[in-house]
Amino acid sequence: MEKTRNQIIGELRKSQTGYTISELSKKLKLSRQTIANCFAFLEGAQKVNIRKVGMAKIYYWSGK
Repeated sequence: MEKTRNQIIGELRKSQTGYTISELSKKLKLSRQTIANCFAFLEGAQKVNIRKVGMAKIYYWSGK
């Protein structure tokens, strides 16, 4: 799980535009559930910012 989390964090840090769960799932070839669980953990740790666009949530690295 730690390796997967580091992989997700690495991609978030590189992105200026952020990712939805589906976008990151396709890019990293991981399940949407895995990405969602990691985002929930990062959200709880206040490591990501979230912007809602319609029904989608876009996740950004907060830099904390």
